[in-house]
Amino acid sequence: MEKLSIEMFIGGGSDVETKQYQVLHCLKEYYSELSHNRLYPAFKELVDVTSTLESLVEQKGGLDESFPQQLRGVDIEHHHLIYDSLTPADPDFQRVIDLIAWALPHLKKAVDEGIGIYHFVDEHVMIEEVGLMPVYKQEGYWAVPDTKDRKLYLLRYEVSLFSSSTERYRQLKTKVLETIELSPIRKTPEELKLEVIGKYHDLPNPAMYLCETDLDFPYESTILPIAKRKLMTQLYS
Repeated sequence: MEKLSIEMFIGGGSDVETKQYQVLHCLKEYYSELSHNRLYPAFKELVDVTSTLESLVEQKGGLDESFPQQLRGVDIEHHHLIYDSLTPADPDFQRVIDLIAWALPHLKKAVDEGIGIYHFVDEHVMIEEVGLMPVYKQEGYWAVPDTKDRKLYLLRYEVSLFSSSTERYRQLKTKVLETIELSPIRKTPEELKLEVIGKYHDLPNPAMYLCETDLDFPYESTILPIAKRKLMTQLYS
């Protein structure tokens, strides 16, 4: 699958029509992912590219037109255009801005479709505590169903901190401990927790959560990413 990128818009070597074709071709593949309810990584890529392009257009709008500058590149992390020193207006600069202005409505339409899928899944995914919970919940166990393939994933989770150049973030790391086949006769959540405590001894008094959903959407690309976001929200609510 060909991915959208900022370089597709600011790179040279192609005329506008060719670049428009490339963008539409990529969007067709993203729509295919969304039509199969495969939300990630397609949705995040769409949001990131759209957000960056919107920031670049806003930055262009704030430039003093009496002092035009030549576009040299883009700082993707900080959503900034990079210019050479003051020069006569560069026609390539305006072509970049025109291409972005043309593309944004198409990108926003795809993002809106992704948002609709995200909200639908979010409403059908529930996170529940299992049994008595400890005060410390930054590590624990988590059971997440793959309804489509009739499996239950038992995961070990851990919240970690990492930093960018400007901010600190929390990240939920997960590791698959085992996969259990879903059957009509299922253990209760409490029975499952007792079994986990008896089998895994690295956490003496572990937190455990159960994810529940009736959707048969793809596990890796949709159910798990949204469930992870919901678990993080619950851990810090």
